[in-house]
Amino acid sequence: MSDEYAIDGQKLVFHPQRVAQWMDARDDWEQARHVYPIYVEISPVGACNHRCTFCAVDYIGYQPIRLDPEILRTRLTEMGRLGVRSVMFAGEGEPLLHKQISEIVETTAAAGMDSALTTNATVVTDKFIDRALPHVTWIKASVNAGTAQTYAEVHRTRTKDFNTAIENLKRLVDARNARGLDCTLGAQMLLLPENRDEADTLAKICRDDIGLDYLVIKPYSQHLFSETRAYAQIDYRGDLALGERLAALETDDFNIVFRSHTMRKHSGNDTAGYQQCHATPFFWAYVMASGDVYGCSAFLKDERFAYGNLNDSNFEEIWSSEARRKNFESLSGDFDIRQCRRNCRMDEVNRYLNKLVEIRPPHVNFI
Repeated sequence: MSDEYAIDGQKLVFHPQRVAQWMDARDDWEQARHVYPIYVEISPVGACNHRCTFCAVDYIGYQPIRLDPEILRTRLTEMGRLGVRSVMFAGEGEPLLHKQISEIVETTAAAGMDSALTTNATVVTDKFIDRALPHVTWIKASVNAGTAQTYAEVHRTRTKDFNTAIENLKRLVDARNARGLDCTLGAQMLLLPENRDEADTLAKICRDDIGLDYLVIKPYSQHLFSETRAYAQIDYRGDLALGERLAALETDDFNIVFRSHTMRKHSGNDTAGYQQCHATPFFWAYVMASGDVYGCSAFLKDERFAYGNLNDSNFEEIWSSEARRKNFESLSGDFDIRQCRRNCRMDEVNRYLNKLVEIRPPHVNFI
């Protein structure tokens, strides 16, 4: 089974200059303040038209707020100048509900950054296809079932939204192909007890009916603050054989990324192997629909990880702020990573960085 996009791993190895900058600045705040994130996740809007059973950020409340596109235009231009390389539009809400999302994507491209979206794909507009799609590196749709009934149960929405999502993904594929655009289009299923038996069905829909490039099958990870706890004890050891079955559905044009490595870490005895989060507050950032900037998406609404607000300050000021300095000192000091989310997004990045600074083998200069 292939994973050409390294979804089940990490890609920090392809940014050696930023890693070298981090290694020089690791214990020095005056240098660390100028190490900007490679990747920023932005939530354009807080509202969402679904109430998925697994939603990690249900505790935030799906607030009907949105980022001001004019302020965001200025901040995105600044982020590109400072060295941010990519922006994923996702977050607490459904990003395509922001009426100016097309213009925001265009601004991101003009700033020299790659952009991507994760979406439930139920509100794709012609304007988005015409204006934004040419500037998007990839889109991944959250489709967590292979039938309309199960989809409605998991997404807690209407059954007709299943067909709407499928048809919208077809529109994206058709437009991408007709215009010869370089945008990777995929889907993702969070593997749950309710949809375990429909992974094959969804894979065939994605491959044959829609024409997507890939389908990701990933494990659930309990967010620290989520109200939902229904899947907190889920065990994936019995699901690993599913990956072998799904591999038979792959073709030259369609990949299935069955995240078995992450599943093994989730359900096995695998330990992180690191005692400190090296990725935060350096390599990534999260912007809420309120404009609040956080160093880690697992700690949204936790003031220890809140650095400032884009509506009040520019990104450089926020990244050099006293709040980030305090977070920097805490994470390099007495912060206990046992508080952290298991299998967090930066887990593989942390494993890589830990090898560089903590468990270097003897004789490293004999390359």
